[in-house]
Amino acid sequence: MNAASLARLLLLAAIWGASFLFLRLTVPAFGTVWTVEVRVILAAASLTLFAWWSGEALQWRRHWRQYLIIGLCNSALPFLLFAYAAQSLGAGLLSILNSTSPLFAVIIGALWLRQPIRAVTMAGLLLGLGGVAVLAWDGLQSSGSPDAWLPMLAAALAPSAYAFASVYSRHHGQGITPLATTQGSMICAALLVLPLAAPQGLPSAATPTAWGALLGLAVLCTAWAYQLYFRLVHEVGPLGALSVTFLIPVFGVLWGVLLLGEKLGGHLLLGGTLVLLGTALANGLLKWPRLARPA
Repeated sequence: MNAASLARLLLLAAIWGASFLFLRLTVPAFGTVWTVEVRVILAAASLTLFAWWSGEALQWRRHWRQYLIIGLCNSALPFLLFAYAAQSLGAGLLSILNSTSPLFAVIIGALWLRQPIRAVTMAGLLLGLGGVAVLAWDGLQSSGSPDAWLPMLAAALAPSAYAFASVYSRHHGQGITPLATTQGSMICAALLVLPLAAPQGLPSAATPTAWGALLGLAVLCTAWAYQLYFRLVHEVGPLGALSVTFLIPVFGVLWGVLLLGEKLGGHLLLGGTLVLLGTALANGLLKWPRLARPA
């Protein structure tokens, strides 16, 4: 990874880390469903303009099923879950839970594709799940509400949808360019969320700050960030691009502390460390020779 690729990696992590900050600012003003609907509509519009400028076609008749499934699992469903969770959970905590997506990818790969799980992978899964348990326990204890487990569950399930979309697109997205996949899936996500948003009506009391955060969430953190990510995949490969997973929580926690006044407690540090360490072990980014045998 050269200096330019490293700079792009850090920039992408900072942008995706800020998405949870933007969620915390937009959800109170727009509500869960309209936050997601406006986000995917603006992202789809931006990507459509870019695709038109680059002359790339979607080929709807051939790939509509892939766009629909990826749009549901990679955008509509996880965006809704995270937006719901952002009503009560901090940006730092959300960014850490988001980093469990590679753990779910390992589990889905083992169940769906019959991929073998080695001892080191199993150790990583147990560490990562232990970190989630620490974060969940702290969240439930500090909240005091009997319904506090619902947003925690939503934030924990959202990465599983990302993981399914990743595994699905890897095996059923051959012949589709990254731009077409992103554009087509965003259009489908907008259509899927629209029936939930239409009966509620678009909120009219949103502040300029909330609109600015929503614009940043849609254009910067969704449309443009995906293009930056796919460029990294081309430059440094999937494994190198995957390392952004470990940098997003750093920026997510940083933006939450600096801009939202969130507290950096011991449980957050312990749970976050276990999650990141477990993810690194499960995905082979951290080696443990004694455990490198089939489990």
